[in-house]
Amino acid sequence: MATYNKRGYKAPKPEAEKVENVNDVEEVINIDEKDSTTATVFNTLDETASKTEEFIAKNQNIILSVVGGIALIVAGYLLYNKFVSGPAENEAASDMFQAQQYFQKAVDAPVASDSLYNLALNGGEGKQGFLDIIKNHGGSDAGNLAQYYAGMSFLNTKQFQKAIDHLSEFKTKDEFTNALAIGAIGDAYSELKKADQALEFYVKAAESAKNDVTTPRFLMKAGQVALSLGKKADALKYFTEIKESYEDAPEAMNVDALIGLAQ
Repeated sequence: MATYNKRGYKAPKPEAEKVENVNDVEEVINIDEKDSTTATVFNTLDETASKTEEFIAKNQNIILSVVGGIALIVAGYLLYNKFVSGPAENEAASDMFQAQQYFQKAVDAPVASDSLYNLALNGGEGKQGFLDIIKNHGGSDAGNLAQYYAGMSFLNTKQFQKAIDHLSEFKTKDEFTNALAIGAIGDAYSELKKADQALEFYVKAAESAKNDVTTPRFLMKAGQVALSLGKKADALKYFTEIKESYEDAPEAMNVDALIGLAQ
């Protein structure tokens, strides 16, 4: 059988591949852009690292000196606490215990005992007294507490100015003890016949800590001193506060008579 070729027939050329998804093109573009941005970031980091290395190289001695100085400070602080501050605090606490024993015996004695207060102040049985603790451990907690005990010891041995000096140096966050110290300064001024200063510290003590013990106690003293100074309005205010706010306190028992005097 004969085979015929159709005239003019040509095999069709393949059409160019169509891009079926426009997002594919965008993805290619985005990838290129991302690669470009990443390269820029790495270049920037390289430049920054180079500058940092250059800065460290130029200032190496200064940096090492600063770091070394900080290390010395930290090491010095740790060594001080271990070999100086710690043992000193322990020694001060040991001496303080003995001095406190003398002080408490003096307070509990049926009659005033200046000799026991003097032992508390100056030491005994090989232990330091409050004054030595203040001198040798002034920056310690024991040294601060010794100021309070020394002040109270001087107050009880009628050395009133010394009592004021030491009690004024005492610092505490305990409101009750703080009120007692302030009030004791008022007592010392009262004994020195300095009524205005005594009144000031009695009022300060009463206001420093509101409680059923120290507040009515120092309000009563403030009222009595104010009455002696002719400040009846102030005295009436202090006595009235006792009557209205601290009716169960011992000071409230005879306060009505004082209110009558102040009116």
